[in-house]
Amino acid sequence: MRQLLAAAFAATMMAAAGGAAAQAFPTKPIVWVNPSTAGGPTDTLGRAISERMAQLLGQPIVTENVPGAGGTIGSAKVSRAAPDGYTYLVGHVGYMAAAVSLYKKLPYDPIKDFDAVIRLPNMPGVLVVNPNLPFKTLPELVDYAKKNPGKLNFADGGVGTMSNLVVSMLAARAGIEITQISHKGNAPAMLAVMGGHADAMIEPPNTSVPQIKAGKLRALATTALTELDYLPGVPPVAKTFDGFDGTIWFGIYAPKGTPRPAIDALHKAYLTVIKDPAMRQRMQDSGMQLLPEADYSPEALQKYTASEIEKYREVIRAAKIEPQ
Repeated sequence: MRQLLAAAFAATMMAAAGGAAAQAFPTKPIVWVNPSTAGGPTDTLGRAISERMAQLLGQPIVTENVPGAGGTIGSAKVSRAAPDGYTYLVGHVGYMAAAVSLYKKLPYDPIKDFDAVIRLPNMPGVLVVNPNLPFKTLPELVDYAKKNPGKLNFADGGVGTMSNLVVSMLAARAGIEITQISHKGNAPAMLAVMGGHADAMIEPPNTSVPQIKAGKLRALATTALTELDYLPGVPPVAKTFDGFDGTIWFGIYAPKGTPRPAIDALHKAYLTVIKDPAMRQRMQDSGMQLLPEADYSPEALQKYTASEIEKYREVIRAAKIEPQ
């Protein structure tokens, strides 16, 4: 009997110790590698969320900016990091989906080298035109483009950028021939549209909405699947072309093999943060689109990443963009 009691006591203590160890995460600061420059939309979003999550986790979440090569340098760094639960990547559709087909030798595989952790809110695009043009709706723009092949031109932030790829996707889906005018970034592209040097473009809401409200741009549609609260009356492209999804999306990824308890701890903290009314309002005010809770899960992000890789593979092939 004594032996049985001793064994039971030992087993109880081991279980308690194991539970304590599991609950101990994190025991040191966590690093989020952001492959963009400080102050950009990815950086701002990541910091806003990580600061609140750090309070819940009881350890700092330190943002390390590692820009360069369209986000692939920072992504490669995380793919090689120790899978110990303390290093993560702030991911973006550009370098976690489109880059697979934009580069001949990508130094990482978004699926094989990473574990998905959290999907973040979307950043939809807004299809805007110069207000002096006669188009008031997307169908009117498409009708003009079909009757005047190649005469309609879109400005974008450069070949291979999301503003370039989503326009290519729209042109293919609408069956229209357009001319794309690439610039060194979205800012000069938007200036070209406002100045009448280009007809249209797809621009994030945080920069386009102020110009729309000022009457310097006209919004025809958004790339979200549903209408946006802050652009009432502006329909999604999906209303004209069913299922069209051209949003910029973000996610948190870990090196492959990261312990599941660490992933679950971050995901749990994130769900608490994203339910906070003040945080939700902040996200919406910055142009983000909140998602159903199920879409934020690691499994949903992993599946979505794989589907987006295939989607942009077809977009890039149809646009005849040669891998670098």
